[in-house]
Amino acid sequence: MAIALDRFCINRKIAPNLDLERFFQLVKKCGLNKVELRNDMPSGKVTDDLSNEQLNALAAKYGIEIITINALGMFNLLDNQETLLGNAQALLTQAQAIHSKALVLCPHCSKDDRRSDEQKQQDTLAALQLLAPLFQRYGVEGYVEPLGFGISSLRSSLLSQAIIRDAGAPYKIVLDTFHHYLSAPAQQEFDAQIQIDRIGLVHLSGVEDPRAKETLGDEERIMLSERDRLESKKQVQNLERLGYRGIYAFEPFSSQLNGWTEADIEREVRQSIALLQAAP
Repeated sequence: MAIALDRFCINRKIAPNLDLERFFQLVKKCGLNKVELRNDMPSGKVTDDLSNEQLNALAAKYGIEIITINALGMFNLLDNQETLLGNAQALLTQAQAIHSKALVLCPHCSKDDRRSDEQKQQDTLAALQLLAPLFQRYGVEGYVEPLGFGISSLRSSLLSQAIIRDAGAPYKIVLDTFHHYLSAPAQQEFDAQIQIDRIGLVHLSGVEDPRAKETLGDEERIMLSERDRLESKKQVQNLERLGYRGIYAFEPFSSQLNGWTEADIEREVRQSIALLQAAP
């Protein structure tokens, strides 16, 4: 399965202890040039202590392409629309300024969410319609990422796809192999209904931890391996078979990453790519 190197991307979550310049240097050392930036790193800011102009200069220096800012959280919670619109506008303003192709939207996840499933779907639809003019104004794509946790208000990629269709706006979805595993769609149904051209990005991670599926969280997410319970390689092979030709972003979350050196990260990225490139 020959996936070109320029289709791989590295989410900054893989390198929590690196500043942006060292992160960009590491990405280049891995032979890649695409990144996802985040607003939940230790600094709490997409560009840390850099201005947008300084970030752009670094990206130009290392030939880095910014694929997304991750993420506008709780986008489908409409308790305070003014705050939601303000948060969205701030992130879209920055996405435009640093030439990020897209902004990821993540749903509300809380055990205290008392809304019915129907209300969650209605609120998701209303939120997407509310935000659509902002995305259009700033010329930034919106990538909706269903989260497969049991407490998530939007778990399914197929449901996300249907709601986007009903919203009448050109959002795409992020298909995350971890969350896809947790939401457990029937393979035949998924293959028959998924619109491959409406997948904007695929997030990759792996899980080897043997604990019960329903108890898995971000802490168990590492890089890919032959022992991966998510079968991320198999998921990728299926997406390729269905015609996906977009970008794959490595997005491990485990606190193990705090102890990784740059050499560790490079090794894990290269091993994960090699695993995906190897014949079945």
